[in-house]
Amino acid sequence: MSDLKESAASRAARAERERQHPSPIRELTLRELARWSWRQLTSMRTALLLLLLLALAAVPGSLIPQENIDSVKTTNWQAAHTTLTPVYRRLGLFDVYGTPWFAAIYILLMISLVGCIVPRLAVYWRGLRAQPPAAPRNLGRMPDSASYTTSESAEEVTARARQVLRRKRYRIRREPAADGAISAERGYLREAGNLLFHVSVIVVLVGFAVGSLFGYKGGVNVLVGDQYGFSNELTQYDDFAPGSLFRPSMLNSFDLHIHDFHVDWLQSGPRQGMAKGFKSDLQYQTSTDGATKSYRLEVNHPLDIGGTEVFLIGHGYAPIITVRDAKGNITYSGPQIFLPENQSFLSFGAVKPPTGNVALEGLFYPSALSLSDGSVTNITGDIGDKSAAVLSFQVWTGDVAKANEGQSVYTLNTAGLKQVTAAGGKAFNLHMGQTAKLPDGLGSVTFDDVTRWNKLQISQTPFKHVALGGVTLALIGLLGSLFIRPRRVWVRARETDGGTLVEVAVLDRSGNDEVGVVVSGLVAQLQGRVEEELS
Repeated sequence: MSDLKESAASRAARAERERQHPSPIRELTLRELARWSWRQLTSMRTALLLLLLLALAAVPGSLIPQENIDSVKTTNWQAAHTTLTPVYRRLGLFDVYGTPWFAAIYILLMISLVGCIVPRLAVYWRGLRAQPPAAPRNLGRMPDSASYTTSESAEEVTARARQVLRRKRYRIRREPAADGAISAERGYLREAGNLLFHVSVIVVLVGFAVGSLFGYKGGVNVLVGDQYGFSNELTQYDDFAPGSLFRPSMLNSFDLHIHDFHVDWLQSGPRQGMAKGFKSDLQYQTSTDGATKSYRLEVNHPLDIGGTEVFLIGHGYAPIITVRDAKGNITYSGPQIFLPENQSFLSFGAVKPPTGNVALEGLFYPSALSLSDGSVTNITGDIGDKSAAVLSFQVWTGDVAKANEGQSVYTLNTAGLKQVTAAGGKAFNLHMGQTAKLPDGLGSVTFDDVTRWNKLQISQTPFKHVALGGVTLALIGLLGSLFIRPRRVWVRARETDGGTLVEVAVLDRSGNDEVGVVVSGLVAQLQGRVEEELS
């Protein structure tokens, strides 16, 4: 007891001395700091944290309109949220995936994953090539074991054991044990599954990285008709999001036009009048003197032109409008794309003639219904009888070109412009074929006809097949690591005075409850009593 008291007293004295005279903390050298930082970055905990952070950083990109995906929607959102727009713009929330902070998280995540995976490859490779472990000294202490005595020699028992285990695809330890014990293992391909999964993750990361750096994604609205079309040039795109290492010379050369367009409309039910499916008949050329090819473009069935994919993702209407000035000269004539506001294809748009001082902004009703108060509502997206279509617009006058310099072609900036209304201060409503005389001698507007347009997404993603192959291999490796059950078997035969003592033990590393059946089946086969398959 006195020794314990003295020991406690000495520990207390030492603690007091350390408290009064603490030892100096040695500062880390630059090399030690770098090593510590690398270990922290490449830990699995950091990788999971960065993955969570990346998912959270992507949330604003799903909730806030992105300029490189839908510039018109972004402009409308900014006009409706003038207070938040400067804050969001400073944070880069209108182009989340192109901000430095999002790129920093993504790069750190890639470095962390590679740092986690590469060292483990050597571990799994050694595990794949490793021999089964030697037999424990006392097999009878194993959770699942059995023993019996036979008159056969130890050599005959071990020879039969090797034959049975090889037939059941067990890997047998090459070096025989000193006591004649046999060590065998099955399910070692689980390590191959782990190795394949981790290698595949790196392949996927490389595939996505190359695709993001050298690829691009763009969108364009193309009018339906043989007289209209699209050439794969930067100036033809409405929006374009290139990779960091993309060059214009990487664009594949092709021209296309939409020969015809078909829409299937819901004819009944609560969603009557909505489009349930649509498809386009394309014609395209890969060179000026090349043959014209046809393709039926549908949703989720893109056209592949030399690695460039063309997707059909939307459609709408384009009223054909003619604007004349006071002298009757045409200042604008042709189709103008109107963008749908809802699923009934009530659409908005603007007409900004390159000459003159008049601009139009309004709505297009594919199937209009006039209400008792003089207003107009839309019934369905199916234009059906064109006589039911209505173009409702407001007129603005002033220096239109200056006010809309650098603005979207689908919206009208009315700053500095003066509004001109119809009688009673209402908007101008035109059915197809009608002409409206503008007040104050500003000219006239004619609603001639209507055509359709398609929203096409055109993208090129190099190494996408590499990334897809990596994902496939990762799934195969994951399934192997999950469903392959590793099992170890030991058989020891020793000659004693009463005969040859045979000990059998099985260790199932996956926690299978049928190990006892495996032990009894192996014993029966070693005794030559049955020829059952070893499970």
